Amino acid sequence: MTHLAVSPHAGISWRINGNILFNVHDLLSVVPPIQIGGAGVYNSTIAALGYGWKNGDFSAGPSVAIYFMPACGSSLCGHVAGMAVGAHAQTNAYVAGPLGVSASVNVDWVGGSSLVLPGYVSVLVVVGPVLRWIIR
Repeated sequence: MTHLAVSPHAGISWRINGNILFNVHDLLSVVPPIQIGGAGVYNSTIAALGYGWKNGDFSAGPSVAIYFMPACGSSLCGHVAGMAVGAHAQTNAYVAGPLGVSASVNVDWVGGSSLVLPGYVSVLVVVGPVLRWIIR
């Protein structure tokens, strides 16, 4: 089931060698209670390696998520809660100085069995503006 959410995202990147980056991200997604199933929260924490250049960067790595989300199966709706591990990929393109566009994808493997969760995979896609600060 697809849900619209508000997703503030914070991250820190360190250059470890030339253009090679080490990133730590936290992505908090809040599903407002205006949709079927009500409100929900999905928080992912990510550690990733990446490559950066003057006007952008790309990174990928493992993630861990904690969630309390509305979900609907074929005949039943409710909330699911738990912890999931997965993978994350993100790219940022800076188009006007420090301002740019960010796109990230998280794929998490949700364990356990649930009457309201039809599968074992959660996919989170976030696209939005990004602001880059550089500390020298």
